[in-house]
Amino acid sequence: MLTTLPIAEIDATALPRDRIHLNPETIAELQASIATNGLRMPIEVFQTETGYALISGLCRLTAVTNLCNLRGTTPEIAAFIRSPATLTDALIAMVEENDIRQNPSAWERGLIITTLRDNGEFETLDAATRALYPHANAAKRQRLRSAALVVEELDGHLATPEHLSERQILRLSAALRADFTPLIVATLQETRAKTIEAQWQALLPVMAEAEQPQPTHPQRPGRPRRVLRPAPGVVVRREMTSDGWVLRFTGPDATGMRMDFVMDEVERLFG
Repeated sequence: MLTTLPIAEIDATALPRDRIHLNPETIAELQASIATNGLRMPIEVFQTETGYALISGLCRLTAVTNLCNLRGTTPEIAAFIRSPATLTDALIAMVEENDIRQNPSAWERGLIITTLRDNGEFETLDAATRALYPHANAAKRQRLRSAALVVEELDGHLATPEHLSERQILRLSAALRADFTPLIVATLQETRAKTIEAQWQALLPVMAEAEQPQPTHPQRPGRPRRVLRPAPGVVVRREMTSDGWVLRFTGPDATGMRMDFVMDEVERLFG
């Protein structure tokens, strides 16, 4: 059913969203279009006990709200009132709409999968992936599951991770599956990089090592050791380079005196 609803009665946060940030330029362009031509496509909502919950159209809702505030007019918007049988059906509709109109990033797709698993909507990441993307083929589901793994392991460690490409997400996923999680987390914690581009540059040596052919012969338990914390104030990371290896010592107790002891031990080992 198509109707006009007061914006104040619409809860845009009732469903977990698969968009982390709204692009200000996109909102401005949409706002200008609506101001000139009107709202071409109504938003979608479903009725709740206290009003309405937004299914799709967050950008349109934001743009119309901004216009109403600028014009001093009554904040209202055209909306289709849907009747999803379950919350899962509403979530699937939101994901399908955003996939068509907004093209969420690989990180954002993974984030909605992990969010719904953590909220108890689904028991596992695989179940959430299958439910939200019922028409995806096996290859796409694997990519989505990989993105969810990266979100699960690295959420909170990356700056603006939604700007990572799908290829970068897949490389991170492969490294995580190859047991490089501690080294990746330690690298991100120790780097002073504040942007996702700089963080990715810091991770490239780790990616290079993770993508090397892995040895097929049995190794000693717990080997290789990629991160070592020999004392509370010292972190040692092993890093592969183009011509050898680097041991990085970081932390407040990684002092010059301690490095002298390390050099003595290296000399003894190779002497």
